[in-house]
Amino acid sequence: MNKFLLALALSVSLYLFSSCYSTNKKPVEKIEIKKTAVLSPALKKISAKVDSFFQNRSKRGLFNGTVLFGNGKNIVYENAFGYANFKKKEKLKISSSFQLASLTKPITSYAILHLVQQGKLALSDTLGKFIKNFPYKGITVRLLLAHRSGLPEYMYFADKYWKNKRIPITNKDVIDLMKKYKPLRYYKPDHRYNYSNTNYVILAYIIEKVTGKSYKEFMKESVFNPLQMTHTFVYQKQKGKKNTAGVIGYIRRRRKADDTYLNGVVGDKGIYSSVEDLFKWSVAIDEGKFVSDTLMRKAFTPQHKDLRIYDNYGYGWRINASDSTNKIVYHTGWWKGFRSYFIKELGKKETIVILSNTSNVGVLSTRELISFL
Repeated sequence: MNKFLLALALSVSLYLFSSCYSTNKKPVEKIEIKKTAVLSPALKKISAKVDSFFQNRSKRGLFNGTVLFGNGKNIVYENAFGYANFKKKEKLKISSSFQLASLTKPITSYAILHLVQQGKLALSDTLGKFIKNFPYKGITVRLLLAHRSGLPEYMYFADKYWKNKRIPITNKDVIDLMKKYKPLRYYKPDHRYNYSNTNYVILAYIIEKVTGKSYKEFMKESVFNPLQMTHTFVYQKQKGKKNTAGVIGYIRRRRKADDTYLNGVVGDKGIYSSVEDLFKWSVAIDEGKFVSDTLMRKAFTPQHKDLRIYDNYGYGWRINASDSTNKIVYHTGWWKGFRSYFIKELGKKETIVILSNTSNVGVLSTRELISFL
């Protein structure tokens, strides 16, 4: 290669490098969490209370799962109780990954807000921008996030219209059923609060349309990997493939839950994670490293005048805003053998995470869990 061509090649390379460098955002810094060896008297009291509560329930056969309580960046208490697989007597570990069920929703919301922050979509965007010939008009991204769309519950109309239950149904399939059969909506858009899994099915589909990646790929590359959530993944059922997740969900006295055709749908559920990974995510929220404080404040703002201030809903979060200086945000989940609880006090920056794989026993009260904080 002569000197002219060499110089030209170097110039082009430097230009491309500088262009990429100038447009790409700085990588998210490592999420630092640590286990606290020395506790203050107050934290020691909470730790002992949490341990006593779950030890007692475990001994009585009323809890099988993992627990974490954190303060700031510090893990104050964590423990694993019982089995991931009862038949094989495989014990649960702190790193065990559980189906989060509806606790997936605030993580889907987190991904949507990240795309809003990047300018790739807006809360005011209507569904017609992403879905051609969608039969329900006047619905925005914001209304989906807040459960104010009035859309019908897909789990009900899928049972009616999806004929072959041996074939998993996907998010696109749900939308196609809505186009074809136009099941009656529950309410007009923005009329009132109505919790519907369909909202988050569509939000996951919007993520795919905006990014050109599957929900599973996007969540791994743009959320889980940057936040070092190494035991977190999306499970989306596919025909002929088995769920290889190590933790089995149990119902009715240790009977394995079915891997239903509805597990082909994600965004409303489908994320598996561990208590430590969810705590990393909690710390990331506090530090605004992935989604800005401004957008998270919107997510944590009650969106419903028809709900009580201590039992409201924001963008993917249930909210108790009775104490404005120490707002409590949380979400729970229940699906096919799994129960999950994530509770966060914003003022004191305290978090409790409980994941269980026996849904038929030991149902926990969020009010009781909040009392630990």
